[in-house]
Amino acid sequence: MTVFKSRLRVQDIILALMFGALIVLSHDLSEMLLLGGLAVLQLIEGHVPLLATNWGRAVSVALQLILAYLLVGYNGAIDSPYFLVLLFPIVSAASSLGLSSTLLSTIAAIGAYLSFLLFEGWGPFLNAPEAAHFLAIRCLLPAVAAVLVNSLGEEVRTQSAQYKATAEQLAEANRNLIEAEAAVRRSDRLAALGQLSAGLAHELRNPLGSIKGSAELLARALARNDASSTAMASELAEIINEEVDRTNSLVTRFLDFARPLEPRREPADVAEVIERAIGRSGAEVIRDYAADLPPASIDPELMEQVFLNLITNAKEASPAGNPVTVRTRESDGKAEVSVIDRGCGIPPDRIDSIFNPFVTTKKTGVGLGLAIVSKIVDGHGGKMTVESEPGKGSTFRVCLPIATAPVISAKA
Repeated sequence: MTVFKSRLRVQDIILALMFGALIVLSHDLSEMLLLGGLAVLQLIEGHVPLLATNWGRAVSVALQLILAYLLVGYNGAIDSPYFLVLLFPIVSAASSLGLSSTLLSTIAAIGAYLSFLLFEGWGPFLNAPEAAHFLAIRCLLPAVAAVLVNSLGEEVRTQSAQYKATAEQLAEANRNLIEAEAAVRRSDRLAALGQLSAGLAHELRNPLGSIKGSAELLARALARNDASSTAMASELAEIINEEVDRTNSLVTRFLDFARPLEPRREPADVAEVIERAIGRSGAEVIRDYAADLPPASIDPELMEQVFLNLITNAKEASPAGNPVTVRTRESDGKAEVSVIDRGCGIPPDRIDSIFNPFVTTKKTGVGLGLAIVSKIVDGHGGKMTVESEPGKGSTFRVCLPIATAPVISAKA
């Protein structure tokens, strides 16, 4: 349990200095100790959780009242220059407790002050109207101050309760939003799985059909066992081999997409990773790198695969003689990499689904490349977007988190 909240305010420093000045002006040790006790109780209000409870506040008010009474009685009683310290317990009660507690503490403070007349006698005040007038004012002003402070405190408490209720509603709304987002993600994953299954079945049907037809023809050719049949058998065997390789490649890419992703993130120079990808792609590239781009928190091998795929796609989409542009910069605290081609662009009806599995604009593609790329970027806590204008080309942007400290997690 927290005993003390270390939240030093400017008001606390000023209050401590003022109490320090009062202690310095004290006449003797007893006066110093009484003022020091009042100072401690005033300064710890709002910092000690125990005093935040109603019982804790009541105890603090009672202790302040006792110390103030002793201080006033020790320094002249009715005529004490420390008369105003009786306001401390009144203000403490008025600012943190209800009206009934405020009135009770006010009556107690005024009663404590008037109790000194039991020792000094009532005669001088009853026989001197001006003295009685002075005494009445001294008793009424603390009561007025108590009601005013309580009104302000009640307003603050009401607003605090409203803010707390609003904060709780926002917290509940945030929890509901997180649950809704989780439900949407689950729904998206199920939808993607259904789309993936349908696409995989479609892609596998073609090579399996070719393999089946080739196997039947191969069996007939082998049955004839002549020269032309041998040549046909060799050709059919080559077709079967190519279709098996195609099917194996498709299954491999499907597994790459379906496999859980745990990037091994570390601070890395984005430009160096891009350069390795450019070297593997064989593309002609215009480089527009930001010189002051900080390292990104990435898995270099996985991000090299991302940039290789994007640069290769841009190269294939661009007409001959038109290089690909790769640009880096820092944007909104992220490392942004843009891969720009000057190809035919992406049809407007496909741009929203371009990162879905088995969606492709290529005649020979299967549509898993960008889906895998998007998954890798998401796994890094990044974001991927695309802008395209038919006939003018496309821009794929990858935003990655800037490295603030070495981040390493085990790769699955």
